[in-house]
Amino acid sequence: MKPIHIITLIAFIASITSIICGFVLNVDYSQKLIGFGVIGLFLIVFPLFSYYRWKGKNAKDYMLTKENLDKMRENQREKKI
Repeated sequence: MKPIHIITLIAFIASITSIICGFVLNVDYSQKLIGFGVIGLFLIVFPLFSYYRWKGKNAKDYMLTKENLDKMRENQREKKI
């Protein structure tokens, strides 16, 4: 496994564990555990995952530009025939 996989997996497991512990444990700081878990998911796990998935790809290929819309229409015409 690549280091980015390991870091993302560890951060994901830690965040989920924190959220679950916040719901299950009856301690004074259970709401903080839930909050830290959610923050970990959205500020650490999601950006790492997004970086890994989008690395080396051109974002313009996924935008709705006039050229891409024309390509989609052409592909739809070809599928109907």
